Amino acid sequence: MPHPGGTQVRSQIDVRIGILTGGGDVPGLNPCIKAVVNRVHEEGHEVVGIRRGWGGLLGTDPEDPESVARNLVPLDPGAVRTVDRSGGTFLHSSRTNPGRVAPSDVPDFLAGSVGGDGPYDLTGHALRVIEHAGIDVLIPIGGDDTLSYGLRMHQEGVPTIAIPKTMDNDVNGTDYCIGFSTAVTRGVQFIHNLRTSTGSHERIAVVELFGRYSGETSLITAYLAGVDRALIPEVPFDLDRVCALLMADKAANPSNYAMVTISEGATIAGGEMMLSGEADAYGHRKLGGIGQVTGELIKERTGEGIVYQQVGYLMRSGSPDSLDLMVATNYAVMAADLALDGSTGRMVALRNGSYSSVPISVTGEGVKRVDVDELYDAAAYRPKVRHVRGKPMFLY
Repeated sequence: MPHPGGTQVRSQIDVRIGILTGGGDVPGLNPCIKAVVNRVHEEGHEVVGIRRGWGGLLGTDPEDPESVARNLVPLDPGAVRTVDRSGGTFLHSSRTNPGRVAPSDVPDFLAGSVGGDGPYDLTGHALRVIEHAGIDVLIPIGGDDTLSYGLRMHQEGVPTIAIPKTMDNDVNGTDYCIGFSTAVTRGVQFIHNLRTSTGSHERIAVVELFGRYSGETSLITAYLAGVDRALIPEVPFDLDRVCALLMADKAANPSNYAMVTISEGATIAGGEMMLSGEADAYGHRKLGGIGQVTGELIKERTGEGIVYQQVGYLMRSGSPDSLDLMVATNYAVMAADLALDGSTGRMVALRNGSYSSVPISVTGEGVKRVDVDELYDAAAYRPKVRHVRGKPMFLY
């Protein structure tokens, strides 16, 4: 069970580790879970899978065996034997934050314990579930939102070892997050495939990519795919200048077409991000649509035909590439070893090409952003890598 201060756990026998996946899914989650389970069982200890991220703790009524069975799943090597053959997470995911629960998301069995307008901090309930389940160490796998609540658990005295994953690769403290390589690989493949239709019809292709508030996914995808222009959140773009550049690119191309990638968080100079829906428990609203709006405006101003393609969830779907499979497996082994060694308050990481760990407090420092001066030509709206020597594999 958790220990006040979160400084030590049992390291010899009967350690029970709780593992969960939160936020958006990425390729590599299932192999990561499998590797944790196999490593922990190899040492004679136990793993329980918490379903639907932090939502599994919020939705568990310790007094109701059916509720416990729905949300907390014993995991052994037999249970995870084949899960690594597919993408996503078999434990499912959510963007639940037990520290900030909207009135509509409060479970019925907790309705009588809250008052006022909300949102409510139900961390006390999450801690009771952890204690009731006999969980000694938590291993959350997630991005900055999911891991920020992992930091909260650590601060509450629950031994916690975090694993960073996000296709945006924007978690501080690590050069790499599970899911990024596959997302970029998918983006490059789709862009190259789209060249045939764009070239056949002599149009301008506008390809919208996931990436939220960080432009790295869009920038690195554009860099590797060799697109003409790339628009990122860190640099609002002048639409007239983009149109002029794309028309010049099209004229210079023997096949008479041009391509521009645009991150979902990009903005037209003087405009705002394209947001929709209600904010989630971490304060984020849904992004998307800037590519379609930009494409329509380019067509209006240039008279050229447009091919608009929102890649979206295809970037985070399917099985991981070999790099994500390697990192997911190694992060899992390292996290399991740290947990069984009695460590706490750490996040596994890749730093300067080596596997390491850093204080979990780095997750409270916000997200990484593109180093525009080093990686981007803000006047030409395209990747421009000025120096490679000494940089991490994915440049930031």
